[in-house]
Amino acid sequence: MTLETKEALENLGGSFAEFKTANDQRLEKIEAKNSEDILQLKQAVNKIHAASVRPALNGKEEIDTELKQAFFDGFIRKGTQSYICKHELDQKALSTAVDADGGFSVPEELDSEIEKRLSALSPIRAEANVVTIGSAKYKKLVSVGGISSGWVSEVGARTETSTPRLQEIEPPLGEIYANPAATQTMLDDAYFNVESWLAEELAEEFSSKENAAFVNGNGVNQPKGFLKYTVSSSVDNSRPFGEIQAVKTGKNGNFSTSNPADKLIDLIFSMKASYRSGAKFYMNSNLLADIRKFKDADGHYIWKAGIENGAPATLLGYPVIEVEDMPNKSTRSLSIAFANMKRGYTVTDRMGTRILRDPFSHKPYIHFYTTKRVGGAVTNDQAIKLLQFSA
Repeated sequence: MTLETKEALENLGGSFAEFKTANDQRLEKIEAKNSEDILQLKQAVNKIHAASVRPALNGKEEIDTELKQAFFDGFIRKGTQSYICKHELDQKALSTAVDADGGFSVPEELDSEIEKRLSALSPIRAEANVVTIGSAKYKKLVSVGGISSGWVSEVGARTETSTPRLQEIEPPLGEIYANPAATQTMLDDAYFNVESWLAEELAEEFSSKENAAFVNGNGVNQPKGFLKYTVSSSVDNSRPFGEIQAVKTGKNGNFSTSNPADKLIDLIFSMKASYRSGAKFYMNSNLLADIRKFKDADGHYIWKAGIENGAPATLLGYPVIEVEDMPNKSTRSLSIAFANMKRGYTVTDRMGTRILRDPFSHKPYIHFYTTKRVGGAVTNDQAIKLLQFSA
């Protein structure tokens, strides 16, 4: 091998080593970048998967645990608003709806728990059509009939028929409130379940107030109760819209002496068959005690206890709901309703429950002034029938 050839090979080897080193460095950079991209992609996929399997609450994602805990540990226990000042929590606090007067909407999970308790405690809310509204007014159009039709031959003249009539209903809206109190010591106690206590206190107070309004409310800054509408003895389609038919017992302040259950049958069949499938009796426990003693011609009680666990007792084949706000029987009282509440009565909820924390007015107690705007009205007078204790 000549000297020139040897030098040429040595130069070629050096160039190849430099090329290999540079190429290895580029490959390492590419692999590092790919690894970082893959990691970010995996994190994004995991986040999407976690969101897709997160349990839902009334069609919405369950509220973040950190925000809920901050609400109770911060605002409820200590009165501090720092939980809304953190950047991360501020992103999650859209549902807290902080306003300028210091009011706070409670986390949706607690608000839903209150709603579930209200459904259990307030029988009318549980039975009625409940609508959540996003503005101060809710209007509902109801078709009150009026359309007509006719038979015609293939080439016969088509005369104009009657046009259906619509009626607009706007359930009156009012504000219901509660003002439970606790000492700061109770709130500071780690073993005191603030969430449970607050939900129970609010549910009991709200249930009492709103159920009374759904039955007897006058419609002024509160729902209009179904017993506050004009009653008529006229059958369906022969009385003005908004009047409720009342079947009379035939005796002032009581049932008829002979065959008292006959009027309950008349009450049932005063309602159209299309509404009866979801209808129930509504009365207070005093009147229910009297009716449970009614017997048929064969001496059998017309009241039937539910056989299966959880099945409601029935009266003449229809479930009975005890409503203590229904009046006792007296002269001309409307003490029994037979109604399909889903079709006949609408409850409107304006917004979530709101809390104003007041540690100053009644020391050492801290009050939680809580409000909720609720409305209600009869939206179908044919789906509600009343029994009137009148001659």
